[in-house]
Amino acid sequence: MITFLYIMTSVSIIAVIYHHALYPILLSWFAKRHPQKPLEPTPRKFSNSSQDCTLPTVTIIIPAYNEAQWIAEKIRNISYLDYPTDKLKVIIICDGCSDNTVEIANNTIQEALCSDTHIEIFPQLKNQGKVAVLNQFIPQYDSDIIALSDVSALISYDALLIAAKHFENSEIGVVNATYRLLTPSSVGERQYWDYQTKIKQQEATLGDSLGAHGAFYLFRSALFVPLDEDTINDDFILPMSIVEQGHHAIYDPTICAVELDYVDRRDDFSRRLRISAGNFQQLVRLFGLFNPKYKGTAFTFLSGKGLRITMPYFMLMAYIGSWLLISSPLFLIAFVCQTLGYIMSILGIILPRLFSHKIFHVLAYLVAGHTANFIGGINYIFRKLTGPLNRVHK
Repeated sequence: MITFLYIMTSVSIIAVIYHHALYPILLSWFAKRHPQKPLEPTPRKFSNSSQDCTLPTVTIIIPAYNEAQWIAEKIRNISYLDYPTDKLKVIIICDGCSDNTVEIANNTIQEALCSDTHIEIFPQLKNQGKVAVLNQFIPQYDSDIIALSDVSALISYDALLIAAKHFENSEIGVVNATYRLLTPSSVGERQYWDYQTKIKQQEATLGDSLGAHGAFYLFRSALFVPLDEDTINDDFILPMSIVEQGHHAIYDPTICAVELDYVDRRDDFSRRLRISAGNFQQLVRLFGLFNPKYKGTAFTFLSGKGLRITMPYFMLMAYIGSWLLISSPLFLIAFVCQTLGYIMSILGIILPRLFSHKIFHVLAYLVAGHTANFIGGINYIFRKLTGPLNRVHK
């Protein structure tokens, strides 16, 4: 029994250290030796019309639910993108909005800046949820490329031209953008997203870019596979289903989507609970990606997503096991280090202004994330037995 406890505790501690420290170090080492070469497409104002003829057709689909605050800014942003208007369509689906999103959208597309862009607005009487909207509208368009974007995210001016350059490679099925927060809810959140951005970029040098962010990503329309109705993290399962088909997903840091919406801490934890339930779901539905035939992608999927989902259990086992084996000097050190880390995270959560050093905020955000991961996974397991989770746009 003691031997088993030693083994389980040791494995758990190693897993925690590997996921949080060794894996990022390994990715950094590999990325430095295999740097991504940025693409620099010629801006259209400096090119001739022959370039426009070779560009793929693009349809941007934007699901919207009660987005009166951001819809006008989004339409103006899309209208400003550098891309030939005869090759671009913008479809805005107002999914049962109860505010004046539809009215504002219709007024905005009449503005001079927006009048040259092909924008269609589809008001839906009943809220169906994002997955139902995507399944209904994506197959209706025969453009070469489909782009999905959140209303509250602004897209960089040359995003479509850069993506089109990537899609010249027939093996590329998905192009992902860099996600930026305009106003993070905390220092910890800003540090977390900076860290995630770096990890995603480095993972893409070793394998395929894992998932996407609903703020903005693009894929070949012919590769779309309808999503199950109860899909939670559609922006992960959709692009990775394309990777399962044998195509590649790439991450381009020069394509940027800036999130305008602000999420306070209470809403942030609820959002992370839903995302965590989705992480558990995607592990089950994309289990085939662990197959060694996916090479670097299988490795990053296991080391990144796989371990992230199981990390709360490893952390619990590491802490409890270290306490039970505290008579051993090594496990005593491990127990003390973990205790200090958890105390600092709790202080960062309950007294953020008093303990304002970024290490407290980072630990607080990290531990809160793993807590949400644990609760979200449990919620998914039990709700899975009784019915699908409710879906919202955000």
